Amino acid sequence: MANKILCYRKEAPALSIGTVRKMKEFELKYGCNPNQKPAKIFMANGSDLPIEILCGKPGYINFLDAFNSWQLVKELKEATGLPCATSFKHVSPTSAAVGIKLSEKLKKACFVDDVPQLDDSPLACAYARARGTDRMCSFGDWVALSDVCDVTTAKLLKREVSDGVIAPGYEPEALEILKTKRKGNYNIVKIDPDYVPDPIEHKQVFGVTFEQGRNNFKIDRSLLTNIVTENKNLPEEAVRDLIISLITLKYTQSNSVCFAYDGQAIGVGAGQQSRIHCTRLAGSKADTWFLRQCDKVLNLPFKDGIGRPDRDNVIDGYINKNEEDVCADGIWQKYFTTQPEPLTAEEARAYLDTITGVSLGSDAFFPFDDNIERAHRSGVMYVAEPGGSIRDDVCIERCNKYGMVMAFTGMRLFHH
Repeated sequence: MANKILCYRKEAPALSIGTVRKMKEFELKYGCNPNQKPAKIFMANGSDLPIEILCGKPGYINFLDAFNSWQLVKELKEATGLPCATSFKHVSPTSAAVGIKLSEKLKKACFVDDVPQLDDSPLACAYARARGTDRMCSFGDWVALSDVCDVTTAKLLKREVSDGVIAPGYEPEALEILKTKRKGNYNIVKIDPDYVPDPIEHKQVFGVTFEQGRNNFKIDRSLLTNIVTENKNLPEEAVRDLIISLITLKYTQSNSVCFAYDGQAIGVGAGQQSRIHCTRLAGSKADTWFLRQCDKVLNLPFKDGIGRPDRDNVIDGYINKNEEDVCADGIWQKYFTTQPEPLTAEEARAYLDTITGVSLGSDAFFPFDDNIERAHRSGVMYVAEPGGSIRDDVCIERCNKYGMVMAFTGMRLFHH
């Protein structure tokens, strides 16, 4: 029993490899907030936890992210047959991606154009895509990898601001690289890839226990056969991207909408009470992802020494005209060697008007066709949603107007 933790009387120390293997439970510093004590994770049936903590001391929200994100990449790999990665913040994904090579412009936009070995690691490509999609929201993220973490992926992870990672395993050198993060306190979790949870799950709210069957609904191409629009041409790339979108939504706080393109989620609109707000949010994130790859943004003359997070903030401000005008006199000097020309609204719109072939998934039906109109502005051509609205015919008509393909999946994907 020496290597099994049954309970803690004091706060558990940060762990390094070899300290803990199997555990019945793990005491946490606190719950969602510092005042929520005591806190722990454990198996209700008394069995061992399906994880090993190889380094660090993950917290309550870390584990919520870890277990949700692991389900996403495990399911996505089963559906696509490709290595997968996702970046999570506050129990929703900022993106998810499969392991296909990045274009040179996308490499530059994701800050991975300096990694010559990238193309040789599908897992690293998946991580570079997922982490590079919405870099501001991924700041301080939790990462999930579908496959054993290799050295290239570990090197990419090491240089990003991140809370932790979960994977089915780590190459020895990759683990040593990751253990140097955060002065040796980076959270590294290994999960048993064969672990299957009970088919019935429980949670408590206000002292009341809720019970439900796990959402084991399988998402694959068979969901996309009921095409209700005049255009029924659904290419293989769109099938892949719609599957990515729908599996991403399955683990996103509802209401949610997800835009996907080129093997990755490029805009996630999560946790909004109104569906059009989900679509607007996801669409604006997708637009930013595309605009990060335009020449004017890629060629911004940053000063040496400007860190990656600061570049992310400046680029977002340059594209979206946020609180600080980064091109204004007295401000641009903080970031650039020369004053950049602004990206005008007309230039941005002209660039986005060249985009097409984007896929969109929704976790529930569209109650109004304004969602389709907003999606069209971000290059959406392929849509998957459950159907079942009294205005389905209006949404179909709007899709037909733009030559879109829309499939009714018949399956809602709420997640709370």
